Amino acid sequence: MPGSDRKNTSVERIKTGSFERRLSLTKAGLTAGSRLASSMALNLFSGKAKREQRRRDALSREARYLVEQLGQLKGSVVKIGQVMALYGEHFLPIEVTEALHTLEDRTTALGWSIIGPTLEKELGSERFQELDIEQEPIGAASLGQVHRAIIRRTGEQICLKVQYPGVADAIDSDIEAVATLLKLTRMVRVGPDFEAWLDEVRHMMHREVDYKLELETTRRFGEMLEGDSRFIVPGVYPEYSNGRVMATSYEKGVSISDRSVLGLPQAARNRLAIAALELFLHELFDWAELQTDPNFGNYRVRIEGEQVRLVLLDFGAVQAYPEAFIQPVCGMIRAAYEQDRKTMIHHAVQLHFMRYEWPQTVLDEFADVCIAVLEPLTEHVAEIAPPHALNPEGQYRWKYSDLPTRIARRAARSAFNRYFQIPPKEFVFLNRKLVGVYTFISVLDAEFNGAPILKPFLYRDSGAPGGQPAS
Repeated sequence: MPGSDRKNTSVERIKTGSFERRLSLTKAGLTAGSRLASSMALNLFSGKAKREQRRRDALSREARYLVEQLGQLKGSVVKIGQVMALYGEHFLPIEVTEALHTLEDRTTALGWSIIGPTLEKELGSERFQELDIEQEPIGAASLGQVHRAIIRRTGEQICLKVQYPGVADAIDSDIEAVATLLKLTRMVRVGPDFEAWLDEVRHMMHREVDYKLELETTRRFGEMLEGDSRFIVPGVYPEYSNGRVMATSYEKGVSISDRSVLGLPQAARNRLAIAALELFLHELFDWAELQTDPNFGNYRVRIEGEQVRLVLLDFGAVQAYPEAFIQPVCGMIRAAYEQDRKTMIHHAVQLHFMRYEWPQTVLDEFADVCIAVLEPLTEHVAEIAPPHALNPEGQYRWKYSDLPTRIARRAARSAFNRYFQIPPKEFVFLNRKLVGVYTFISVLDAEFNGAPILKPFLYRDSGAPGGQPAS
């Protein structure tokens, strides 16, 4: 959010009381549930094909209604809905996840009459008076919004990310309310996996509203990337920050989809894409910390003459991974790179994706899908990629490879899909990040082979298979 320049319509309040929010969602759930039940009852005497189409239409209609109700509440309810959209394929009908995805477009700012007093209360009157704050926000999201400000004493431009009043206190009740809403409409498969996911969402939400933690994470990533001129991480201002307000330097930049970015020479777009890929690999192999929200709003591009740099924003969704997860994941990637199916299956069993007692054909199909995911990053890209995915020089054309579609189609046809149910939550976030990186590179219309970028992370010493792998 800190690097965006946008105009927002605003509202003067959000419903922050847990009773008020629960009441709104319960009423919405009962309304949608009863209408859905009525539609199904009227549909009993239709033919099979017509019955299925009407069922889908009713689901889609009621899902859009529920999303409309969620969007009006703002705060963590919207964020929870967005997370459910990303993970919903394991619990929810596709009509529901499609509707939930539209929540990402519904970010309305709060008016200055609410935000101004909130900032003054959080910062204290003396600190507040040290700043010249623009009343029009430059960015708005589900949990808070960003205002540009100038430190009067120094003239420095900063961004103030301010949390919506009452958001942090409403998280637990909001999660229960959303879960109740989905259960009332019978749109969710309730069970231990769903409850475990709700606990993870709760933990993630509390972490995202802890701006002290985000400030420290931003500072740490700035230190880790110091000296790499391809990246800009905002500086931090602890004196204007606390648990609900975070101050960082204002960093200029444009959206990745801006015409000025897409019009850059191929070599410049390739450099940006490679930087994004290398950042992901550092997060995974070196730091065991991933920015799990690859939303394009968290990235900006700064173009200064021939120098093009990536501005990294919003570190609230950074997650640290335990060694017990990172080691087998990195081992599985290494095995996929080497097309070593036996080792890949071993690591998949370690990660509780697979079981040795499953049929060997199922295990092999899983390994084949993993190898396919690594298509643009393997030395064998010319052998396994379809002709349309390569340019005349043999470089991978990320935008035109249609890899995500091919992978999804292949996975859906695979026998392992009947065995492979709900993956570990850590893998869900990792997969979300990988898809985000691939999409980022595709939007840039980059053309390069990823093996030379991945290989040094796999083989730290020798730089070739057979060398000492990364620990």
